[in-house]
Amino acid sequence: MFEEISLALPFASPAAESQIDLAAIVDTYSTLLFRVANSVLRNAEEAEDVVQEVFVRVVQHQRSLPEVRDLRVWLVRIGWNLALDHRRRIRPEQMETFQAAAIVDGASPADEALGDTQRLGAVMNAIERLPKAERQALLLSALEELDTAEIARIMSKSESAVRALLFRARTHLRKRLAKKGAK
Repeated sequence: MFEEISLALPFASPAAESQIDLAAIVDTYSTLLFRVANSVLRNAEEAEDVVQEVFVRVVQHQRSLPEVRDLRVWLVRIGWNLALDHRRRIRPEQMETFQAAAIVDGASPADEALGDTQRLGAVMNAIERLPKAERQALLLSALEELDTAEIARIMSKSESAVRALLFRARTHLRKRLAKKGAK
């Protein structure tokens, strides 16, 4: 998915010289960053572009990287913000490409793929209609790798605010999907 980057970046900290291996950072975080970007963009190619941009930022900030307290949260926050920026530039008709990809996939019969695609489309549309903060918290939580504390740092909110956002988002989502199922 991503090109192999095999260089070590030198960092000078006031206390000591250290080396941060960019290849190790890419190996460790590229999948998570892809999932974050893809949850926002719903387009694999765009998500890969965002992940590459995140690692460009890592190279650009190589001198201050040792000062970052939680590299994972810092990288996810950059990826999240870049994905949101990319999303603002995407026209609405481009957002439905994931549906066509599911049908063309061919892994399952066409009628099942169509049903799965329609259900996924309904869920994604319901998520899309959530208030911005609820939608963002829900998408970050759905990645399963981010806990409430990490989401709070990424969104610059308290943990209790994130829990409230998640509760409201899930409640709204259940109601909207139940309404859609009743029709």
